[in-house]
Amino acid sequence: MTDVLRLDDQLCFALHAASRAMTGAYQPLLEELGITYPQYLVLMALWEEDGARVSRIGERLYLDSATLTPLLKRLESRGLVERRRSRVDERVVEIFLTPEGKRIEQRALELFPQLVCKTRLSLGEMVRLREALRKLTRALHEATGQE
Repeated sequence: MTDVLRLDDQLCFALHAASRAMTGAYQPLLEELGITYPQYLVLMALWEEDGARVSRIGERLYLDSATLTPLLKRLESRGLVERRRSRVDERVVEIFLTPEGKRIEQRALELFPQLVCKTRLSLGEMVRLREALRKLTRALHEATGQE
């Protein structure tokens, strides 16, 4: 076997392992909020843009509607979001935070420092890593014709 195909030398595997580790670090903190990591991502998008269209949330999170719709339904059944048809175009569904969905944001803010500590990275290291990952994401989307 050539070294280029060694699992531990693969960028894709390092990203996969880091992603799973990050999700695992979030899990016990999010359990306190009663939500999963994918639900947390949806809520973060809505904390930035309450009333966003389902399509916009999917774009932000790189999720297709088949994945996003069940997430939104579970959040709605938990009383954290409300789905509404647009008044302008009833084909469009917009997602709004409920008062409880807004309250969870404050609780999430309180948990964030715990997660930062788990990374053992300085703020500067975190920013550089995030920017490198954004650059990689943009490059891969351009190379594969994704938006």
